[in-house]
This record gives sequence, structure tokens and C-alpha cells, in this order.
Amino acid sequence: MAMSFAALAGFVVGALAVLFYRNQIEAPSRAAADEGATPGTALPQGVASVLAVLPSSAVVLDAHDRVLRASSAARAFGLVRGDRLMAAELLALARQVRRDGEIRESEIDVAGHKFGQETTNFAVRVAPLGSYGQVLVLAEDQTERRRVEAVRRDFVANVSHELKTPVGALSLLAETIQDAADDPEAVTRFANRMQHEAARLNYLVQDLITLSRIQGAEPIPIPEQVAIDEAVQDAIDHCNTKAGAKDIAIVTGGTEGLRVWGDDELLVTALRNLIDNAVAYSPEHTRVVVSVRPAGDSVEISVSDQGIGIPEEALERIFERFFRVDAARSRATGGTGLGLAIVKHVAVAHAGEVSVWSKEGSGSTFTLRLPAFGGTAVAVPPATPLEAARD
Repeated sequence: MAMSFAALAGFVVGALAVLFYRNQIEAPSRAAADEGATPGTALPQGVASVLAVLPSSAVVLDAHDRVLRASSAARAFGLVRGDRLMAAELLALARQVRRDGEIRESEIDVAGHKFGQETTNFAVRVAPLGSYGQVLVLAEDQTERRRVEAVRRDFVANVSHELKTPVGALSLLAETIQDAADDPEAVTRFANRMQHEAARLNYLVQDLITLSRIQGAEPIPIPEQVAIDEAVQDAIDHCNTKAGAKDIAIVTGGTEGLRVWGDDELLVTALRNLIDNAVAYSPEHTRVVVSVRPAGDSVEISVSDQGIGIPEEALERIFERFFRVDAARSRATGGTGLGLAIVKHVAVAHAGEVSVWSKEGSGSTFTLRLPAFGGTAVAVPPATPLEAARD
């Protein structure tokens, strides 16, 4: 990104320099010849057109630091107000460039002008234009790129940490088994632990593969109609064993026969993660309810539990990768910390959304809202084949 901006900035500076040179050769006294005109107070012909098509913020200053031209982006970010350049660092760079004629590059942070955004980070290039003290300032917003880089670094660090635990445990258990080769009971006990850690490692790898498949926030390439009843039942089948071990009943309710646009495998994965979480964080002898209902042009699938609930301060972060409200409990239940992140990305990939309601001590309800097949959430009789429903 930074290299592409530098290349674009270099091209723009070169193009504008050519325009300035050509205008000076073709009409060397044009500005001075006009009665009352002051050299450097107007843009040469063609420069405004070049600046108008630039995707980045562009500002041209005259010899007195007044703004001759500013792109709409520059004004939207608050870099320019009226005929003044508001960023002090940019103004200082412009004056240095005007003094020595050398192109300068830098990065600056400017107070954010978007709701909820504290600062905006810009990659800037400042270059002289012509011989009348005019200066070109180009600024590219790279806030999002830096945020993505930070997320990527955190992701790599988290993955490394999560992989280190089961891999280290497997290595230690293998050494222990070697030392306990003459003790069959110890070998059996440690072998069972190795199977547990191997399963945990497998779950983590599978979740990483699933997340990498869908985290691009791109829509499903070839969506198909998915019968929600079947998807819900498939997800429940995956969770029945764990629920049975805690005597937790998984019950279904709501409207039957609803269908949505999407990918059946991904939707089952999302529902399985929601149900699995509900079971993992619920006490024994309770129940988890999966309900489906029409909502205009969407279908809502809710998973409710009678579990421990989520603290209010954690609700905003609950869908982040590797975020855990209770890290010790999550690891004890075999959780990878990626389940809800997968749910969120599956919802986005289906042009839908996921929301959560929770209260500590009273349980939680996660709701998937997905576009209905055909544009309206209408129940289809169980005997109706998909092809007939399509017509």
C-alpha cells in the first residue's frame, strides 16, 4: 500500500511538474501580463483537472501558504478549512519544501473527523510546483491499513500462543510415556491426555481453516437455498454427545419450513458453534432452545441458554478472534476462542448479521438474521421439493 502510494504520488508530482513547465514555456508572462495579477496566485491550465481525479487528499498552496486548490477528501478529513491548511506538521513540511525545493515524505496523525475515530494516519508527500513558491501536498489515509496490520500481528501472536499449549503438552506427555513404559496404567492415562490435546489441536486447526475461508467478508460465490430445519438438526446432531454428558436438553421451536440463501456447510458450522457454546457455558440439567421465525425479508435463528451469561463490558468484544470472557473455563471445555468469530464472518458472508442478548446469571441468546430465499420469509411445506419451491 505504501509503495503504491509512493508510485502514484511520484507520477502525480511528475505530471503536474510537466504541466507547470509547459505552461511556463507556452505563456511565460501570462500571470504577470494580466492586469493586477500576482504570479503564483492561480493554478496553471490542466492542474485542477489532474487533482480532481486523485483518490487521495490533494492540496496546492501558494507562496503565502494559502490554499489554491483542495480536493473534497482533504476538506472531509479536516486537513483544509477555508483557504488554510489546518495540519501544522504538513504546513511545516510545505515551508521546508518551498525553501530548498526538495520533495519530502512523512507520516502524520490528524485528529479524527469520523464518529468514534480518534486519529487518522496519513502517508504524505510534499513537492514544489513551478517557480512561484507553490507547493503540492498529497496525503493518503492509511488508518485502515494500519489497523489491519495490527489485527494481523495480534492474530499471529494469538495463534502462536494457542498452538504452543497443545503442542507443548503433547511433547511433554510423549516424554512422560517413555519414562513410564513399565507402568501400563500410567501409559493409558497419559495416552488419554495425548488424545485430548490432539483433539484440541485438531479443533483449532479446523477453526483456523474455516475462519481463513470466510474472513474476507466476501459474499457466498454461488448461494443456494438452504432448508433451515435441516441445518438446525445437523448442528444439533454434532452437539448431542456433549449435551448428553451434562444432561442438557436441546429443544427446537418456532416456524418450520423456512429457507434462506447461502452455503449449507457454513450455516451448519455457525449454528454448531452457537449451540456448542450454549452447552459449554450452561450448568447441568438445563436446556438450550433453538428457535426459528420469519422476519420480513429475513429469517431469524436464535440459540438461547440458561448459562452463566456474559458481562456487559464484554459484549462488544465477544465476536473477536480468540477473545474469551473466561479463558480458564474456555480452555477447560476445549474451546478455541474462534467459534463466535466464525459465526460473525458466516453472517457477514451471507449478507446477514448476528446479535447477542445476555445477562449475567440469566443466560444468553444469540440471533442469526439471514436473507430469506425468494426475498420473503415464507414457510414451505416439508414435502415440497427445492426445485418446485424455486419456481
